[in-house]
Amino acid sequence: MSGPEFLIHPDANAVAEAIAERLLTRLTELQQQHADRTINVGLTGGRIATRAYQRLAADGPGSEVDWSRVGLWWGDERFVAADSGDRNDRGALAALQPTLGLDESQIHRMPADDGVLALDDAAEVYAGEFGDTVLDICLLGVGPDGHIASVFPDHPSFERSLSATSDVIPVRDSPKPPPLRISLTHPAINRSAEVWFTVSGADKADAVGWATTGSKPVPAGQAHGTERTLWLLDEAAAAKLNH
Repeated sequence: MSGPEFLIHPDANAVAEAIAERLLTRLTELQQQHADRTINVGLTGGRIATRAYQRLAADGPGSEVDWSRVGLWWGDERFVAADSGDRNDRGALAALQPTLGLDESQIHRMPADDGVLALDDAAEVYAGEFGDTVLDICLLGVGPDGHIASVFPDHPSFERSLSATSDVIPVRDSPKPPPLRISLTHPAINRSAEVWFTVSGADKADAVGWATTGSKPVPAGQAHGTERTLWLLDEAAAAKLNH
């Protein structure tokens, strides 16, 4: 594994466009290299990701990507009702489903709070579905505190994620609402071939600095791909980057 790569763009819109463009290019390459299998992508929530998905929905139909052979997974999810606007999957799929030929069997949503599964059971169910999946590309946002997925610094989720024997954990009392969540763990993220951090805004600059220098222990600093670790940043988020 080589060291992290940093690509700095002028603003948040440029970061979103870069994510979409690079996804189209990389998915095409991976499908050409691995014609016999699904290419698995871990999605993230947030404003930058949503903009990237919108661009992907606009440009994707004219690309060489066979969307029926792209598997979609989520790095984390809010454990709320399936129709809640808080769900990460709703924003992503609202953008992607209308124009891309997605195969429903390849869309792996995390369980919702439907009154049937409790939080721990929901995490266990997703772990079973995830199985031994290796994400070809795992997209990760980074919070101002350095959190990724639903793994937060100075919170039980961090230690539990690092030492996890499961790829998926339940998270309670999240510092960010809503309080109940499901998250991939560091072992699941770190066996991804490529991890792409997608970050914009001056409020994220400290977190980028902590994660990339190790000056403060944060979840983002413990995440990497086995083949590539890519930081897609705008100038504001990169202000404290030491590279």
